[in-house]
Parts: sequence; C-alpha cells; structure tokens
Amino acid sequence: MENKYLAKVNQSLRETAPEHDSMDDTLNDILKLVRPLSEDLREEQFYLNRPWLEFRDDESFHDAILHFFNEEGEYLRSTNGNVSEGEWRYLQSSNKLMVTLGESSELYDLAFLDPEFFILSKHGDNAKLGRPEYFVMLNERVGRKLEWNDAMAKLFNKYRNNNSWLITISVIILLLIAIIALLSF
Repeated sequence: MENKYLAKVNQSLRETAPEHDSMDDTLNDILKLVRPLSEDLREEQFYLNRPWLEFRDDESFHDAILHFFNEEGEYLRSTNGNVSEGEWRYLQSSNKLMVTLGESSELYDLAFLDPEFFILSKHGDNAKLGRPEYFVMLNERVGRKLEWNDAMAKLFNKYRNNNSWLITISVIILLLIAIIALLSF
C-alpha cells in the first residue's frame, strides 16, 4: 500500500508545470489536475465582492480590467478606471453563470474557483471558432504583478502543494516501518 502513495508523491514532486504557447492550452492540462480542488459557484463567498483582475495571453492586451460580482446580482467592470455596470446571475439548476453588460449577455461554465483564481469557460466550442476558451481572472491582490505564464505556474503549484499530505503520510509510514524493523531485531 505504501508503494502506491510513494509513487504518487514522487510523481507530483517531479512534475513540472505544463508549458505551451497559449494560456488555453496550458489551462487544458492544468485544469485536469486542479479541478478537484475547485469550489463551486453556489459558494458565493469565494467570488462575491472581490476585485478580479482579467488575464489574457494576448501580447497586445495591456488594459487593467477588474471585474466585481457584487451582491444582489450587480456586476461592475472597470477598464483602466472606466466603469461599466451590468448584472450577473447564478443559474443553479445548471451550475452556470450568466453575465450581462449593456445589451450583451454571456453564459459561462465554471472551470476553477478558489480565493485566488476565478476561471470561467464560455459556453460552446470556442476553440473551434478561434476564440479563447477561458475567461481567466485572479484576485487583484495576487495577480497584479504576474504575467499569464506566472499565473499558470501558480495554479499548477496548487496541485503540487495539495499532495503535501501524501508526503506526510509517506514519512509516517516509513517511520513506522523503521520502528517495527528496529523492534523486531
């Protein structure tokens, strides 16, 4: 039994963050690993009333865009300090989020959520249409000094660091084996 745990610990310690030319490709690899660590949209305390900084891997993107999902369905988007008002709505039956700004509404699926990351996937097959698959936001406090590839490494480290309990269990098992071996002599 300890071999299974040791193998998993060893694998997680050796793994490096996936590196791709696009944020979407990188996220496709990382989200498979971190999705079990994600909160759910019904847990509004993880995303309400926080400044979420938008991230893109587009070299021509230099705007500072903050998104606020406030109580009572108020949605605010600040682009370089210019604020637009809209609405957001959690669709409980399908676990989706609808965001309305002006005349436009968009439907999103949750890809990952925790106190630092809020990653949505626009509903539909956007990759085939040549559009970004993910709408990536980081808590402003965390994301303001990061580039997109640094943010992806930070997300990957959530997976790697989550396996620290396996390391603890492995060390305990090894110590028990050593104690039993010493006592049997």
